[in-house]
Amino acid sequence: MAYTPGGGAPAAGVAPMGSQYCVCKVELSVSGQNLLDRDVTSKSDPFCVLFTENDGRWMEYDRTETAVNNLNPAFSKKFVLDYHFEEVQKLKFALFDQDKSSTQLDEHDFLGQFSCSLGTIVSSKKITRPLLLMNDKPAGKGLITIAAQELSDNQVITLSLAGRKLDKKDLFGKSDPFLEFYKPGDDGKWMLVHRTEVIKYTLDPVWKPFTVPLVSLCDGDLEKPIQVMCYDYDNDGGHDFIGEFQTSVSQMCGARDGVPLEFECINPKKQRKKKNYKNSGIIILRSCKINRDYSFLDYILGGCQLMFTVGIDFTASNGNPLDPSSLHYINPMGTNEYLSAIWAVGQIIQDYDSDKMFPALGFGAQLPPDWKRERESSWRFEGSLWLLSADRLGSPMSLPSTSTPPTPSAQQYFILLIITDGVISDMEETRHAVVQASKLPMSIIIVGVGNADFAAMEFLDGDSRTLRSHTGEEAARDIVQFVPFREFRNAAKETLAKAVLAELPQQVVQYFKHKNLPPTNSEPA
Repeated sequence: MAYTPGGGAPAAGVAPMGSQYCVCKVELSVSGQNLLDRDVTSKSDPFCVLFTENDGRWMEYDRTETAVNNLNPAFSKKFVLDYHFEEVQKLKFALFDQDKSSTQLDEHDFLGQFSCSLGTIVSSKKITRPLLLMNDKPAGKGLITIAAQELSDNQVITLSLAGRKLDKKDLFGKSDPFLEFYKPGDDGKWMLVHRTEVIKYTLDPVWKPFTVPLVSLCDGDLEKPIQVMCYDYDNDGGHDFIGEFQTSVSQMCGARDGVPLEFECINPKKQRKKKNYKNSGIIILRSCKINRDYSFLDYILGGCQLMFTVGIDFTASNGNPLDPSSLHYINPMGTNEYLSAIWAVGQIIQDYDSDKMFPALGFGAQLPPDWKRERESSWRFEGSLWLLSADRLGSPMSLPSTSTPPTPSAQQYFILLIITDGVISDMEETRHAVVQASKLPMSIIIVGVGNADFAAMEFLDGDSRTLRSHTGEEAARDIVQFVPFREFRNAAKETLAKAVLAELPQQVVQYFKHKNLPPTNSEPA
């Protein structure tokens, strides 16, 4: 998102915050095969209606055009939707044979329907499924094919700039220069797009390379004028104007490594007053590169698999599973906080898993026949159904090891969901394991159940600080997301899922970008 005018310059020596904001939009293409023929003297005239679920009710979202006299239509009208990974976005595609000019659907013959989530389509990129009648019986041999494609403009431009012999503005020093980039707004006024960091005490600054979305800088128009302003930073906000120049992305693309472009930085007032005025310094564009900035949706559509594993706390602090007060007690309603957490996350993740079977790790239990405490045990569960039977709970709690995860392929990303009721007994070992895991394609989601003190869990979530191991090594990136279940006890399960999965798309992209790995099936930028 672009900076807004009047925001003030950044503090000296401090780089500006990132300004990118992307809303993922998905375009769905629909075609039908072998549709029912409802017309006597000709073939059906099908059109497709998309419904979205809102508060348990199906609401019409959009319609395609009508394909006249066609049992195998490929509709040119596309459905465009916002894609939210952390939500279950239920869709229904219904096909009708147009008989009248009426917009009322009950005036047209029903040809069949298909329901799924948007995540199911996105994870497969293209699906073909049988159409069903209202009684869930097959609509003859009718099929529907739905293909997904991202619409978001994700090109970015990276600029590397320096200055030479800029005007001296400080009485007892040199200058503290920074640059501002503007584009024309819809109202005809210049709109601030980006501001560099301040370089102290120099007339020959070298700014750090920066990257902004191409659409933010020039609305995707390479010929649109760009105004660049150079200022000398002052602590009181009264920054001294050094000079300016205009350019365009098309012109800046002439700068390549080793072949820079130079722009005269002009102060119009000085230019009018001084006959021998030449410039107020030179701004050097060292390089200009336009690349594709791959999004989370790019990786999913490109075939990236999300590998989901659950770690469940079986320590004694959970209570006797046969006691209704136990966190593991399965009450007559068939749920508890552990199951609720698994269901909230699993209902999202299952769309990205072909068999919907997830490996699970149990830790802290005492297992028969000798009832020794096991650090880890494993089994598999389908959906969110699992039972605690012969195991006996133990203590204290140690998180399952993350130091030796499965060896990933180039397009697999691992998600470990840990559900626990207590504090960590081996914090130094856990911190070290998380720091090492931050180099791998994995994220760790921790859901705290019960009413324990979860300060240690919050420490692992590196939102406010960089996590370090006991040796001082920093985490390569933030991979831990901690959420206390008690804050969502009275909220819808969908609310917990949004909170738990909020950071995952960014973490996936960060890993693959850091490793310079584009989506497997991506096209060249």
